[in-house]
Amino acid sequence: MRFDIDAMRWTREPASFTVSHDKVEIVTKAHTDLWQRTYYHFRNDNAPVFQMETEEKFFSFVVKTSFTESHHRFNQCGIAMYLDSENWLKASVEYENERFQHLGSVVTNNGYSDWATTAIDASIKSMWYRLSRREDDYCIECSTDGVSFSQMRVCHMWKGGGKIRFGIYACSPEDSSFRAVFTNMELTECTWLAHDGQQPDGE
Repeated sequence: MRFDIDAMRWTREPASFTVSHDKVEIVTKAHTDLWQRTYYHFRNDNAPVFQMETEEKFFSFVVKTSFTESHHRFNQCGIAMYLDSENWLKASVEYENERFQHLGSVVTNNGYSDWATTAIDASIKSMWYRLSRREDDYCIECSTDGVSFSQMRVCHMWKGGGKIRFGIYACSPEDSSFRAVFTNMELTECTWLAHDGQQPDGE
């Protein structure tokens, strides 16, 4: 499968950006984020997302993110699959303080977000992600070297079974801005193999 950056389109343009055949740079605007309702009871839906459309049911999307300028609380950049304001997922490294960051993912179905995280050292300033699709189920993985990937989560998207949009995002929820750099974008055959353990009920 061939990755074509010319097929990508903005859902909300960032304050500043550059796009070339092998790199995307996003300079975030302050007070931008994606979140729906859960726990915080607010709704944020104004982060820029750069995506392409597909009806392919089985594929993997890989990207390397670099965020050396990220030094303010909640600054984040990573992968996204934004379908509409109430149905989307994202995975990123979110800056917290000079000691640690949150490596995590958010899945939003029917207007409610969750957040799954683990703490990583604040010195880490790049991360690879791999988003894999098997029909309406998805797997998010991460890697520090682009070779060995570790599973972050498996999830189901209630509106993720037909044509979808997927790609990258960056945002700064508080009063700050930073430059996020995306490289090594690639589409491949689905690396998330079919389950070979317990069979579905009734089979």
